[in-house]
Amino acid sequence: MKIFVIHRFIKSEMKIKRKTKAQMSHRPLWLFIISTLLLLYACSANNCPLESTVTCNYGFYDSEGVAIIYEDTITVRTLLPGMKTVYTYRKLGQRTVVLDYRDSVYIKNGYSETISEVRRDAVLANKIHDVSSMKVQMQYYSDTDTLIFDYSNISNKDTVILLHDSYSNVELPECGTHRFHYLKEARCTNYGLDHILINNPDVNYKGNENMKLYFNGSAHE
Repeated sequence: MKIFVIHRFIKSEMKIKRKTKAQMSHRPLWLFIISTLLLLYACSANNCPLESTVTCNYGFYDSEGVAIIYEDTITVRTLLPGMKTVYTYRKLGQRTVVLDYRDSVYIKNGYSETISEVRRDAVLANKIHDVSSMKVQMQYYSDTDTLIFDYSNISNKDTVILLHDSYSNVELPECGTHRFHYLKEARCTNYGLDHILINNPDVNYKGNENMKLYFNGSAHE
């Protein structure tokens, strides 16, 4: 009886060992497949651009075409369609607060509230100065961008109008979809600006200079 038990134990152990050995023989294949898939994914992911923000790039020049560093402070806004409600809070001796929502805390603290409708402007470049270029985003679902240039040393504001086409671009499925633009026409008023020109109409994430802004005056003066 003891021999029978031992014999069965030995046969069972041999089966376990043979099964384990068979399982082990498949591991290199699975490891190879998984490693290959990870390598292919890594190679595809590395093909995605490091900089994927689509901006229209502006270079600054004087009226004669000399590249300059513009020392005045400029805030650039884009004019969006429609109006929005703003809430202005004032109190003697305190700074005026303008919000896009009602805040009852100011009223409780003695502020007066004024409700008004204003244009839906969005700030694209806020108080930039001592720069030779700037980058601003463009509207996706409109063929016209209206930009307002607000100068600190010039009372009048310039208006820049860009006409463009917009389209979807897919480099690789894992990189996502981006909206590219193609500039067709540009014009401006002439308070701080002398004129503007389209340098490269393809607006994407490659960093090319798309627009040349020629400011009034000469760097040689």
